[in-house]
Amino acid sequence: MQDGLYVALSAQMALERRLNTIADNVANASTVGFRATGVKFEDVVSGLGQKSVDFTTSGDTFMSTEAGALRETGNPFDFAIQGDAWFGIETPGGTVMTRDGRFTMLDTGDLVTLQGYPVLDAGGAPIQLDPQNGPPTSGADGSLRQQGQLVGTLGLYNFDPGENFVRYANSGIVPMGAPEPVVDRNDIGVAQGFLEESNVNPMLEITRLISVQRNFENIAASIRSSDQTFSDAIATLGSKT
Repeated sequence: MQDGLYVALSAQMALERRLNTIADNVANASTVGFRATGVKFEDVVSGLGQKSVDFTTSGDTFMSTEAGALRETGNPFDFAIQGDAWFGIETPGGTVMTRDGRFTMLDTGDLVTLQGYPVLDAGGAPIQLDPQNGPPTSGADGSLRQQGQLVGTLGLYNFDPGENFVRYANSGIVPMGAPEPVVDRNDIGVAQGFLEESNVNPMLEITRLISVQRNFENIAASIRSSDQTFSDAIATLGSKT
């Protein structure tokens, strides 16, 4: 009976993590460049033979690789990546990967994110524009020109978020290793004047949220029932002594 309670509790812990993940996805359904989080569960077997018991792990998170839809803005400082790559930005926490291409130019010519983080080129250096020459024009390869002159290139990077990845400011992901610059890839490019929307499907996530809540409530009811049965058995045995 105790094993049944432990299994139910492990299932509740897994559902709680899934619940938190879904809630975070829903909250970021309109966040530019956001990639949804999923949870992968595995069974852990305790004991051997006929006495073995399957427990559910708390789960490992993974990131959806599906791209969000592109939305045209017409803003020359908005950029969207087409293909499997990421922008690199420099933050107080180190280099961060992001699909959020909402950039702006400071009076000093520094190309930065809306939060003021420098945008990096393929070599990992901050991009410096000429503040006197207006917005840059971007090529499909991320090259930036002002007045027809090449002034820099948006860095595009590949990296593997892996399981249990760490987010930074919603759309950002902290890479576990050094990200690799994208070189000579015809299937990867940059669209200027566009932004990538979140890839979260709000209706699907809300449906999952309802399902998880119901499962959580059913397991809670099962635990209460098992606990009551256990208490009744103890009371019955106690009355016979």
